[in-house]
Amino acid sequence: MKKLSLLLFIFLLMTTIPVYAQEEVSIVVDSCKIKGTLEVPKSNNPIEVALIIAGSGPTDRDGNSKLLPGKNNSLKLLADCLFKNGIASLRYDKRGIGESDKVKEEEMTFDQLVTDAVEWVHFLQKDKRFSKIFIIGHSEGSLIGMMAAERTNTDKFVSLCGTGQPAYSIIEEQLIGNNLPQELLKECRVIMDSLKHGQTVKNVNLALVALFRQSVQPYLISWFKYDPCVEISKLKIPILVVGGTTDIQVGIKDAELLSRANKESIVVTIANMNHILKEVLSKDINEQIQSYGNPELKLSNELERNILKFFKE
Repeated sequence: MKKLSLLLFIFLLMTTIPVYAQEEVSIVVDSCKIKGTLEVPKSNNPIEVALIIAGSGPTDRDGNSKLLPGKNNSLKLLADCLFKNGIASLRYDKRGIGESDKVKEEEMTFDQLVTDAVEWVHFLQKDKRFSKIFIIGHSEGSLIGMMAAERTNTDKFVSLCGTGQPAYSIIEEQLIGNNLPQELLKECRVIMDSLKHGQTVKNVNLALVALFRQSVQPYLISWFKYDPCVEISKLKIPILVVGGTTDIQVGIKDAELLSRANKESIVVTIANMNHILKEVLSKDINEQIQSYGNPELKLSNELERNILKFFKE
């Protein structure tokens, strides 16, 4: 009898485990192989799929960066949330990051990242398992995502903690916030003004080399060309703009700027959500740093609720 009960328990357990296909997929763009993870809930009919685009720097498909201790798995958790609610997702390592092909920094441009996202949308459009395609862009991925959405037949767009200002304005704000000495701040402004006009700068103060090294200047030139408010204004699809009150990297005002730029958008401010989409009660730097390396910390419940509501409408 005990053996029968045990078998029944195992059977019930197995039947409650979601059945899905997790596939390692890739595309090749301009000879660069870009790898991603596609998660598809079991369904007898075509379902919605979301393309998840990571933020700046060496941030991988799961939302983790080699520059930070530990993992937060924010984008992986987001994909898990979608999956549990019947929505497929594709998240990927941008070119030069994670398992995607390495590229020389001096050959990287922002426009390449947009083209890559466009090609991923085309990849999903060819898959008959999917009915509608959404784009979710996090941080820098927000600008990439809105530009990709404008160039493809995408159904909905979500900006998560995306900036509402050109990159050079954000950089200047962060430098001021970190109390950069006035003389260095003046030098930064001169350098950024040159880059805004498409001109590289040869002689960079050693104190600023990490930010404006020669090899990264071509990327900054290509990035500085775009204003997120201008780009989001071009979209004619439903838009959800999300910001968090404890985000120490991108302020709430950026979400408001994006929303005002497109009157058809919905803006949601989530209390106690930080930049990696986790619930953190304050902007205390120690608490923030701890969250960036804690994969056990769950995503904001309000974030999940609002994204699912937006996709289901």
